[in-house]
Amino acid sequence: MNRGWFAHPAKSLLVAVCWLLLRQSVALPDLLTAAVLGLTLPRLVQPFLGQDPSPRRWGRALRFAGVVLWDIVVSNLVVARIVLSPWSRPQPVWVELPYTLQHPGAVMLLAGIVTTTPGTVSCVVDEARRVLVVHVLDGADPAAVCAQIRQRYEAALKEIFE
Repeated sequence: MNRGWFAHPAKSLLVAVCWLLLRQSVALPDLLTAAVLGLTLPRLVQPFLGQDPSPRRWGRALRFAGVVLWDIVVSNLVVARIVLSPWSRPQPVWVELPYTLQHPGAVMLLAGIVTTTPGTVSCVVDEARRVLVVHVLDGADPAAVCAQIRQRYEAALKEIFE
């Protein structure tokens, strides 16, 4: 592991740019603060992040981000139709989704993605039973919901993290 001051250039740049965007300024004090934060924060949090992923995994992660964003847009439209239609009869259901992910970050990300997607909420991550408990706004077929989450999210997270 490289221990130099600029050991994580992508993370350093991301932190600095985020700081400047939050401050909405490129004044000298903000540029200096962005540089200091960009150099120090990645070094401070590195023990908590683990190894940097390989470039091959970055490509998969970007494709996966596109899938998740697409699903969020489609789910917004579906939920809007359910909520606004006077004829809709949603069937809310609790689904227990057994997962096979090993990496704790992947499990956390799966739960976050399920919660971020409209119409579903991750309520419990049962690490002992390796089950994610999900509330689904309209889940007429719980087995299909589980299959869709596994196929669209869990398989991709396995490729990225494991």
